[in-house]
Amino acid sequence: MALTAVPKKRPLPGRPGKPGKPEKQGKPGLTGKRGLPYLLIAPAGLLMLGFIAYPMLSVLYYSLQHYNVTKPWRNGFAGLDNFREIFFEDPLFWQTLAFSAKWVVAEVGLQLVFGLALALIVNQTFVGRGIARALVFSPWAVSGVLTTTIWILLYNPSTGLSRYLADAGIGEYGTSVLSDTGTVFWAAVLAELWRGVPFFAILILADLQSISKDLYEAASVDGAGRFRQFWHITLPHLKDAIILSTLLRAVWEFNNVDLLYTLTGGGPAGVTTTLPLYVANTGIEGHDFGYASALTTVAFVILLFCSILYLRLSKFGGDDK
Repeated sequence: MALTAVPKKRPLPGRPGKPGKPEKQGKPGLTGKRGLPYLLIAPAGLLMLGFIAYPMLSVLYYSLQHYNVTKPWRNGFAGLDNFREIFFEDPLFWQTLAFSAKWVVAEVGLQLVFGLALALIVNQTFVGRGIARALVFSPWAVSGVLTTTIWILLYNPSTGLSRYLADAGIGEYGTSVLSDTGTVFWAAVLAELWRGVPFFAILILADLQSISKDLYEAASVDGAGRFRQFWHITLPHLKDAIILSTLLRAVWEFNNVDLLYTLTGGGPAGVTTTLPLYVANTGIEGHDFGYASALTTVAFVILLFCSILYLRLSKFGGDDK
């Protein structure tokens, strides 16, 4: 019986690793398919260079200069003189840095606690939940200057809350919490707390709504109470949201100028002057832009170092082991 040779199958054109028609390549250059994405993001990249890179480089340049418009005869290259004065000759720098740290810790910690509590409350199903959410989130839409105006009226010794408290026998008439060094800090903290809590509530509520209800149902079947469900399900799920929100809020509170400037002006006796407020007073009121630029550079390095350290220690984006 004769064997018949079976013809080999010819490879299909265009298959990888096989001979066939080569794929059509995009045109080289910015007008081709490969260069088109870069062409589309070029305007945004140029804007970022213009609005971010240039100011940073200019601040770094002026930090190495003596530049005071009221003393033009002293202007010129200073080298590291401004930084030497900051660390070894300026007690106000250390005072304002210490207050900035105290302000950030108090504000971010309290805002996180109250924001988490509010997010858990408005995440429940109840009558009027939409109105409750609107009331909780509304302070976040108010500007810093308007927030300050509201709280200045509330703290007014003649027409504010202190008058009604004095009528009820609590405190004395004419008492101003903003002029007392023992009460001004917590008065400012309360005003900023009213505006900052909704930020945490919004972010945490958005993350809460992504948690599957099946996890809570399974935990209930296993006999876990509300606290154990919160500790073992809710908090681990909210870890990244809490880390990111606290970092962003810490940076914003460190750079807070508008509320403290309009509420206390850094007083009384400079006890509520933060480092950014000190920078603003040095540059705008003192006209010493070289020294203010050096202070800004130091503040930027401090924030950058603390942010990197915080992200490393908190293991942001990683899985808990």
